[in-house]
Amino acid sequence: MKVGELMTTGRLVTAPPETPMFEARRRMLERRIRHLLVTDQDGSLVGIVTDRDIRLNLPSQATSLSIWEINHLLTKLTVGEVMTRSVITVGPERAAHEAAQLMLDHSIGALPVTQGGRLVGIVTETDVLRAFVWLAGGAGAIGAAAGAPGTRVRPGRLP
Repeated sequence: MKVGELMTTGRLVTAPPETPMFEARRRMLERRIRHLLVTDQDGSLVGIVTDRDIRLNLPSQATSLSIWEINHLLTKLTVGEVMTRSVITVGPERAAHEAAQLMLDHSIGALPVTQGGRLVGIVTETDVLRAFVWLAGGAGAIGAAAGAPGTRVRPGRLP
């Protein structure tokens, strides 16, 4: 199985580096994602922000700041200031098990997928688990996610 068969393509959520962290956090919560791809005006990948990056840049729970003060701080902080710049990427033709091994080796939850220097998708832990369930002959979460409970659907790109 190749990365291109697992990756998410159509629903990529991206943001430019000048996006305020408040907006990035809102977008991630709204879309229920843990990884925000940071792209420049040409659509080239320049970084990634995770939910952990956001948590690490929030004031401590023991802070005396009000919610309004915290939100104000988040509007001043940008994605470009928080993002990881040295992003590990894979190509769509890479073997899925090699991508999974990269994720394990580097303790990361997602790999942006690039082809010819252009962002074409993202493969996440969820995508890898979905493939595992599919390969093991399970249906449950995969079929339910595709809208047909009990139906065995191939992960990533639907048949």
